[in-house]
Amino acid sequence: MESDPERLTLSSLGKVGKSSGEIGGAEEPLLNGVHSSERYSVLAAILPFFFPALGGLLYGYDIGATSCATISIESATLSGVSWYNLSSVEIGLITSGSLYGALIGSILAFNVADFLGRRRELIAASILYLVGALVTALAPDLAVMVIGRFVFGIGIGLAMHAAPMYIAETAPSKIRGRLISLKEFFIVLGMVAGYGIGSLLVDIVAGWRYMYGASSPLAVIMGIGMWWLPASPRWLLLRAMQGKGNMQELRDLAISCLCRLRGPAFGVSAPEEVDEILAELSYVGDNKEVPLWEMFQGKCLKSLTIGAGLVLFQQITGQPSVLYYAASILQSAGFSAASDATRVSILLGLLKLIMTGAAVLVVDRLGRRPLLLGGVSGMVISLFLLGSYYLFLDDVPVVAVVALLLYVGCYQLSFGPIGWLMISEIFPLRLRGRGLSIAVLVNFGANALVTFAFSPLKAWLGAGILFYAFGAIAVLSLIFIFFVVPETKGLTLEEIEAKCL
Repeated sequence: MESDPERLTLSSLGKVGKSSGEIGGAEEPLLNGVHSSERYSVLAAILPFFFPALGGLLYGYDIGATSCATISIESATLSGVSWYNLSSVEIGLITSGSLYGALIGSILAFNVADFLGRRRELIAASILYLVGALVTALAPDLAVMVIGRFVFGIGIGLAMHAAPMYIAETAPSKIRGRLISLKEFFIVLGMVAGYGIGSLLVDIVAGWRYMYGASSPLAVIMGIGMWWLPASPRWLLLRAMQGKGNMQELRDLAISCLCRLRGPAFGVSAPEEVDEILAELSYVGDNKEVPLWEMFQGKCLKSLTIGAGLVLFQQITGQPSVLYYAASILQSAGFSAASDATRVSILLGLLKLIMTGAAVLVVDRLGRRPLLLGGVSGMVISLFLLGSYYLFLDDVPVVAVVALLLYVGCYQLSFGPIGWLMISEIFPLRLRGRGLSIAVLVNFGANALVTFAFSPLKAWLGAGILFYAFGAIAVLSLIFIFFVVPETKGLTLEEIEAKCL
């Protein structure tokens, strides 16, 4: 099929009846009665998900491994170094070094992501993962170790920015929600792997070096996989519509990339799907690069409010703080495993894994809003139960255990996977790179703030009042979800822009 892409419109692709579905008043193009973006090979869709998702798995692994590595490195007999006697500030630098690196990575992504593209950004993230892991594992002193943690964190910032974009832009709309939610499953899987490997190595001399070094092979696999995968066709088409390349050449390249992503059996429909994307991009409006000041106006502001609001509430509803109390809650209930932090972490990690898997299975059937509303409602109940335990019910520890498990389960059904899913699909294409970098920056910034403020707030207010405060914030997040967050189930990315913003 040869045509002039610069003249493509919805009408030029052919109008269909209302039974085909409408996009903001305009008809949705079909291919032989089936939207061509729904044609895909499940086998072909696996690798374009798997290699970007390794970026999330490495992020989760770092969380789990670090919780065990700090135990190893502070041991006089097992650290294997002479500088094991670390202060609380120095331990804080090790644990939070990757987090602050992720903040820098998010800022870098804001400036270079749209130029590099999703694929090359993930390749850069894999290189930073590899360098950071090796520098940390081989560090001769604390300063070099912190530098390695910081470099690894920059990789986290880039990967957590680019991975959801690449998956969202290459996945068939029919399974997009499931795949992006499955990325959260990979993060939790990485956490469980980090806890498990850490618990096996924690009693070995210099075990912390092996814990951090163990992530380097996965970084290599991720880099090779992303080098082999094609660029995002939507990113190529956006570059074409912005005049940053020859339209016909970029259209042909997008068709070639789409054939590789969907599988060779669907190559015949690739030109039609590319033309549909071009037509829908033309319909939803101007695709010129967004100046910074325009991001806070109109449609851009609405998508930024939805995306940044979700990841902000994801953190300030107390998720880091609730997990911080996990060991003491289980110990108060008489669980002997609570004396071993790594085993407690594995227990909670497995619960998170199971509940994330449940969310993955139902997100494209039930939709985003029902999972958010139901899951956050459960979080509200659990936070008020935790507050009541510390204020009135300290002689009934089973209340705290039930509340803890309820909180973890409901978070992984809602904010955990759905937050990352929504920010990957709610931003218009021309805004997606910069918008997602702001959302990721808000996520890591709020995480750092909650982590930093928790101890002084606990000392000032007490644990009970603090959990009540988190519960009140969770109620506000419910109101935000109900009135602001749209349903995006089953819509293409272009339809979301046309109908929801």
